[in-house]
Amino acid sequence: MKKLLTLLLTVCLLFSFGCSSQQTNDSGLIKDGVFTIAMECSYSPYNWAQADDSNGAVKIKDSNDYVNGYDIMIAKMICAEYGWQLEVVRSDWDSLVPAVQSRRIDAAIAGQSMTAERSLAVDFVGPYYYATFAILVKKDSNLVNATSINDFSGMKGTAQMSTIWYTDCLPQMSGVEILTPSESASAMLMALETNKCDFVVTDLPTATSALKVYDDFYLLDFTNTAGDFQFSQQEREENVNIGISVCKGNTALLTAINNVLNKMTVEDFNELMEKAILIAPTGE
Repeated sequence: MKKLLTLLLTVCLLFSFGCSSQQTNDSGLIKDGVFTIAMECSYSPYNWAQADDSNGAVKIKDSNDYVNGYDIMIAKMICAEYGWQLEVVRSDWDSLVPAVQSRRIDAAIAGQSMTAERSLAVDFVGPYYYATFAILVKKDSNLVNATSINDFSGMKGTAQMSTIWYTDCLPQMSGVEILTPSESASAMLMALETNKCDFVVTDLPTATSALKVYDDFYLLDFTNTAGDFQFSQQEREENVNIGISVCKGNTALLTAINNVLNKMTVEDFNELMEKAILIAPTGE
């Protein structure tokens, strides 16, 4: 009877701590000192794949490639705080939240906006970056003279799928034709490069990094002007800023990561992002 009660108690605990798995222990903290995270490895300057470990890049699990970028810099700071080993899994954008939910990874550090919709499925830590918007057009386009998001009527635009840029920014641009979303950031940029669209909407770091690869791109930044995308302060906090997603209810891991992020200021985040952009691939 004692063994049966012990077994029943164990089962109850497993259901109570939904994030207990091979990756986490009963307290929600990672097991065996390995912090397993996922990202696209193709979302520069947040993360990108490269052939070697230069500039502190980390090996991608089950791959000959390495990954670097802002997300890796943040992840390494978290690991350094607790003496954890970092393990990075390459994942499609739409697979990030399911990977966290199914506990195949400890966290997604992948340039994700902390949207209300995502917060229904996962818990967010952060922000670990305060996002602003940007629009990319071709240098030979008349759109380089645009001073507002209202100057794009009649034009075709897109953004990456399942992002606030696609779901909340593009609809604010009156008179534009919103094309099918791109599956990844790199696909979005290629859509502009191959003239499948007239402009793309993204965040400022992604747009700035893209200029290193595509010398025919022009960046439009309407931040702090009347022509910018309109979000209230609460909407920015709940939907725009970038966070780290962990399994629902994993307060121990959430707190551990927040303890690291809370030591950093907005200026610290911006300085780290500038470093990521500086070492991001140029496409040459």
